[in-house]
Amino acid sequence: MTSEVTIYLAAILGLLGLWLFHQAQVRSGRIQAVDLFDRSLVRLYVYVTSPERPICEVCAEAHGRVFLSSQVGKKGFSPLEGTCGGAGACQGFLIGLYGGWSEARELVARLQRSSKKAGVRLSREELLALAKGQWKKSVSADTDRVSVHLLDALCSESTDTDVAAEGYRYVIAQAREQRHLPFVVPAYLRLTGILLQQGREEDARRVIEQFERRFPADQPHPHGPSVEQRQRLEEKKSLLWKRQSLQVSA
Repeated sequence: MTSEVTIYLAAILGLLGLWLFHQAQVRSGRIQAVDLFDRSLVRLYVYVTSPERPICEVCAEAHGRVFLSSQVGKKGFSPLEGTCGGAGACQGFLIGLYGGWSEARELVARLQRSSKKAGVRLSREELLALAKGQWKKSVSADTDRVSVHLLDALCSESTDTDVAAEGYRYVIAQAREQRHLPFVVPAYLRLTGILLQQGREEDARRVIEQFERRFPADQPHPHGPSVEQRQRLEEKKSLLWKRQSLQVSA
């Protein structure tokens, strides 16, 4: 009997010590506190449009909008308040986050306080602050790593193409979960466009070759490129071959 009591007391003391260690880590800022009873992988979604080409007014208005996972899970959900009016469908990314760091936790609180009609829409500066926050120190770092790299890449592309390229490379190499796989093809296309913009033709050629090995045209893939995406890749290939031909002739 005495030995059993000793074991129980040791277990309780061990749990208490673990809790005190966790609290010390939170207070020091090494990790962020998180609701341990919320075990879903995604608590909020951020909608971000592609910076590659002009987008219609409806899609532009949706850029930066944020939603709780309960909203996204409803039948018929759309991040748009209307119908896309682009000549070709505008490209947007609905990026899911658990959000264990301070900026994301504050955003979840804002969403919970806001009315469903008004919602929350982040400015460019707020999107960057979210992507550049202390997510690496949070308990959701592993869960959010791919999503944050994609968000950072999309937000940084117009100001820092090196950061954007690094983010797209990370998505290409590390996307494994079902919710991240639809981002791989767009990441390839965005990365190729950046490399061509930077004049890095040889790097662009290697990325295109990697893409074609991963998604052969004669082998259907559940997350492979659409007809439009393959057409965009061909346009980038054509630009690449034209530049290389000019370099050879020069």
